[in-house]
Amino acid sequence: MARFNVIYFLGIFNVLLLIKKNDAFEFKVGGSKGTWTAPADPNSSEYNQWAERNRFQIGDSLLFVYDADQDSVLQVNKDDYTNCNIASPIAKHNDGHTVIKLDQSGPHYFISGVDDNCRKNEKLVVVVMADRSNRSPPPAPPSDDDTNPTAAPSQEASPPNNGVSSIVHGVVGTIGFALLGSSLLLAI
Repeated sequence: MARFNVIYFLGIFNVLLLIKKNDAFEFKVGGSKGTWTAPADPNSSEYNQWAERNRFQIGDSLLFVYDADQDSVLQVNKDDYTNCNIASPIAKHNDGHTVIKLDQSGPHYFISGVDDNCRKNEKLVVVVMADRSNRSPPPAPPSDDDTNPTAAPSQEASPPNNGVSSIVHGVVGTIGFALLGSSLLLAI
């Protein structure tokens, strides 16, 4: 009876690991104690150092926590990030508890909506890893300038599997792990 319980537990554990593998993650900007504020040392790049220690994937989200009366979060392009241009952001958030979903790979640029704070390095670049699952990308948002369409970036060629092979590998791995565990227990 104890052997069956251990095998059952190992099987359930593996299934839960497979489910967890595909979950998106919410990152609190700056880490667990982080708040979106101007760094004490304006020469530091603490937000970018934090971002470099993490791996962001499509579907993950960023949580910015800040005093809504004192600050805001602007999503901007690279030039506006570099120059701390707060005049024309892609998106502006000022609720004090901003969650931004990362829905495409590549760099995402964020700055403080307070010019002086941005110049003190309250800014962040997050690089989202490319999606290698071969799932269809979300449709592109409508363009304001239909007269000058831009070509979509090419993606690496890889055999289509629509995620089926990873599911098969996961199931086979789970069964294999359960069988290995049961054979070890029978040997005892």
